[in-house]
Amino acid sequence: MNLILFGPPAAGKGTQAKRLVAERNLIQLSTGDMLRAARASESELGKKVAGIMDRGDLVSDEIVIALIEEQIDANPDAKGFIFDGFPRTVAQAKALDVALSARGQKVDKVIRLCVDDTALMSRITKRFEEEGRKDDNPESFKIRLGNYNKQTAPLLPYYESQGKLSEVDGMAEIEAVSDSINRVLGTEIEAKPAKKKGFFARLFS
Repeated sequence: MNLILFGPPAAGKGTQAKRLVAERNLIQLSTGDMLRAARASESELGKKVAGIMDRGDLVSDEIVIALIEEQIDANPDAKGFIFDGFPRTVAQAKALDVALSARGQKVDKVIRLCVDDTALMSRITKRFEEEGRKDDNPESFKIRLGNYNKQTAPLLPYYESQGKLSEVDGMAEIEAVSDSINRVLGTEIEAKPAKKKGFFARLFS
């Protein structure tokens, strides 16, 4: 199963993605990580990416899709992928659909972590005051949050019309959010098999 997780900065999307990787053997495809890895690889595609990034230009959708295709093809036995940071536009979503369809795959589920922007801002402001993390600067975070909402808004009806969109409460505790995600996924992703009973356990059970 292929999964997209939508969630604004500081909503816990990364934490939930890591849990899905660990518990369900999915592979997380982060566009940022892929771009950095491609650049370091010095492959033909990597050199192209390096040149674009060195000029300060945005990497095109075609290149990002090529990187995603490369990773999918490199992991033919994967149980599924979590797309992180992509798609950000409807055009990217359609390009992803085409790339997956060419490989007999599709986006199966899209999960949105719903948050209260005001509560999230309060959480970030408090963390900034206590820890002083630069990426928690309330003013810059407000801009990032606004950009995320603008980018994501058109994607929600796109996936909703396909019957793939589910929403969970992203403001809940980590375990509660994880439980909600698991309920959405149900048994469609094969979880790790239960540990088999030993001989004596079977004999006396």
